[in-house]
Amino acid sequence: MAEELREPAGTRDDDENAAGRVLIVEDDPITRNGLRELVESWGFMTASAVDGEDALGQVTRFRPTIVVSDLVMPRMDGQRLLKTLREDDPEIDVVILTAQGTVESAVEAIKDGAYDYLTKPVDPQRLRILLDKLVERQDTLREVKVLRRQLSERGSFGRLIGSSLQMRRVYRTIEQAAPTSASVLISGESGTGKELVAQTIHQLSPRTAMPFVPINCAAIPETLLESEIFGHEKGAFTGATDRRQGCFELADRGTLFLDEIAEMTPVTQVKLLRVLQERSFRRLGGQREQKVDVRIVAATNSDPRQAVESGKLREDLYYRLNVFAIALPTLRERMEDMPLLVQSFLAEFNQRNAKAVAGLSHEALRMFEAHRWPGNVRELRNVIERATILADGTFIEPRHLPPALSEPARPPVRALELTPGLTVDEAEQKLIELTLEHTRDNKTRAAEILGISLKTLHNKLNRLRGRGRPSGAA
Repeated sequence: MAEELREPAGTRDDDENAAGRVLIVEDDPITRNGLRELVESWGFMTASAVDGEDALGQVTRFRPTIVVSDLVMPRMDGQRLLKTLREDDPEIDVVILTAQGTVESAVEAIKDGAYDYLTKPVDPQRLRILLDKLVERQDTLREVKVLRRQLSERGSFGRLIGSSLQMRRVYRTIEQAAPTSASVLISGESGTGKELVAQTIHQLSPRTAMPFVPINCAAIPETLLESEIFGHEKGAFTGATDRRQGCFELADRGTLFLDEIAEMTPVTQVKLLRVLQERSFRRLGGQREQKVDVRIVAATNSDPRQAVESGKLREDLYYRLNVFAIALPTLRERMEDMPLLVQSFLAEFNQRNAKAVAGLSHEALRMFEAHRWPGNVRELRNVIERATILADGTFIEPRHLPPALSEPARPPVRALELTPGLTVDEAEQKLIELTLEHTRDNKTRAAEILGISLKTLHNKLNRLRGRGRPSGAA
C-alpha cells in the first residue's frame, strides 16, 4: 500500500525550485522510514513505496526525479522496476540499494541504465553526495533541453548563433563535454567564437555558479605569464610587493579558459601539465603546495597537431587537454548561417542604439556574400554594429559598409620563389614579405595566414630588422 507523501517545511508539491523529488522504494519498513526521514532532512521532497508495483503508482502521482530502490523485493523487484522506468520515463534517475550478496545484480542494473548503486547499510554521506550530483546533472540536462528547443525555434544555442551542420556538431560536443570535468581543447581561426564556446561549456556545467576565469596567453609578456597563472608570493621577484593570487586560485571549483595555449612558453607548459596531473601547485616564490579543483578549457587559433609537430605545443600537454576536441568552422565555411547572424546582431544593435534597421539591401547582401570574412563572426559583428549606427533608413546600404567589403578581388598572388642555397631564415623572410604584401600590410591577417600569433609575427619582424627590414614591415 502506498504511503502518504511528505514535504519538507516550506515547500509545495508544485514548487519548481525544490531541491529534488526522491521516491524511496524499500520493503523493510524500518529502513524505508529511516531513509525517508534522512533524505527529507536534506531538503528533498519525498515519497515512499513498499515494492516495485507500488512505486509505479507513486511515479504517476508524485512525479519523482530520482528513485532510490532496493534490489530484492516481493511482487516486483528493483531490476524489473528499473526496466519499466527506462521504458516509460527514461529521465528518472535510479539508484539501486543492494546487500553484499547481490552486488553482481546491482552491477547488471547499472548496465541496464541505473545511475549507481549503494550497498546496505547505506552510508548517509555517500547517499547525500550521490543525490546532490544527480540534482546538478538534472539541472544541466534541463538547461540543455531549453537550448535544444531554442535551436529548433530560433537557430541558436545559448549565445552561439547558427543551425548549419558544422555548428550542430559543435553543439553536440558541447552537450557531451559540459556535464563532465574533462578538459576541452577548442581550435579555430581568430573571431570564430572560441571564448564564447568556453563560456557556454561553463554555463552548462555543474560549475556554473563558480568563477569563469579567462586569460589570453599571447597577450601577456612571457616574464609575467607564469605569475598570472600561478600567482606569486611577496618578494618572489623584483616588483612583487604583495602576495597575489593567480588564475588557478581565482578559478578554484570553476573553469579556467587558457586562450592561445600554444603561445605559452615550454617551461610554463611543463608546470601547467604538472598541475593538471597532480591537481596542486605552488605560487612563484612559495613553498606550500596548494590543492585546486579547476576545469581547464584551452584554445588555439592554429591546428593543434601542427602546433605539436612544430614544437609550439608539448605533445603530452596536448593529449592531456584534448579529452574533448572542438574545431570551430570559419564563417566562410558556414555562410548558410549568415542570415541568422545578421538578424541577431541587428536586434542587438537596434536595441542598443535606438534604431529600427530591418535588414540588408540587395546590393549590401551581395557584398556580404562575396566577402571572404577573414575576421569571421567577430568581423561580421563589427560591420553590422557600424552599419546600424550609420544607417539612416530601413535597410543597410553599401555606403554604410566599410571599404574592405567593396574592394575588388585581388590580383593573383605572386608565387614564392625559392632557390637552392637559400637559408631557412632567408626563406622565412621572403614568406613574411610576400604574406604582408598579400594582406596589404595587415599584420593580424598575415599572422592568421602564416599560422602564428600576432605577437610571434612581431617578434620575427623585430629579429629580421637586424638583417634588413622586410618590405611592408612596420
